[in-house]
Amino acid sequence: MKILAGNSNLPLANAISKYLDVPLAKCEVRRFADNEVFVEIHENMRGEDAFIIQSTSFPSNDHLMELLIIIDALRRASARRITAVVPYFGYARQDRKPGPRTPISAKLVANLIESAGADRVLTLDLHAGQIQGFFDIPTDNLFAAPVFVDDIKKRFGKNELMVVSPDVGGVVRTRALGNRIGADLAIVDKRREKAGVSEVMNIIGDVAGRHCLMVDDIVDSAGTLCNAADALIEAGATSVSAYVTHGVLSGGAVERVGKSKLEKLLITDTIQPTEAILQSDKFDVIEIADLIGEAMRRTSDENSVSSLFD
Repeated sequence: MKILAGNSNLPLANAISKYLDVPLAKCEVRRFADNEVFVEIHENMRGEDAFIIQSTSFPSNDHLMELLIIIDALRRASARRITAVVPYFGYARQDRKPGPRTPISAKLVANLIESAGADRVLTLDLHAGQIQGFFDIPTDNLFAAPVFVDDIKKRFGKNELMVVSPDVGGVVRTRALGNRIGADLAIVDKRREKAGVSEVMNIIGDVAGRHCLMVDDIVDSAGTLCNAADALIEAGATSVSAYVTHGVLSGGAVERVGKSKLEKLLITDTIQPTEAILQSDKFDVIEIADLIGEAMRRTSDENSVSSLFD
């Protein structure tokens, strides 16, 4: 088993390496003067089971190119099997045609990863489950729910909890987490006037006197979560926190969360947290390395990955 890492999230790669007790392979990923990506692997890869850890987070295009070029380098180095471990799969929100003459970019990225030479893909909490079908190679989509459940039990104990989906599209994900902790479900019904701007309309469910936990896969501008937190507090919720897998947090999102009625926003480290996130008392970062590392071990050993979530 060989583990390589691009530049998108080296702390996560090091944590996975530590969990597996397998050192990161010596691999140089650098830029030429014109910003072209150059990769050179300084270890023998012939016949090896190779795993590349690389989130396609900001700058997404640069990190995607790093991933593709490392895959190509491994293929030309005669690796036996190449698994792209993509904790955060960028472009996942472009999973359908929202209008005429628009692309399905998630499918294009899947094609690129396959064409580069990947044999498998391992990712976490895809924005839409159907993206697995965009690949014609085996694709394992892990879930952060077990890690969230452990944190909820430690943090909230036996408080009166209610899980809340911040939109109708996330009901399945939220209900699954609620079933694990024995909590009821509420839904925020919102109208989105344009991309990045949301307006809360109604709360479906009685949240009065409950500690509300919103659950989502991606937080970007954080407008939806902050507006939903306002609506939940107005509806009588005791407190509002949020568990989100991928903390994209672009633009003024960190400042927006800091001024919001959210008690805590808990994100995993699939995307490397910025210094502003680490210094804010509104954020907590939950480590995901053990879950991803165990899935990688089971993939290498040809054991069941799905049993991690039974």
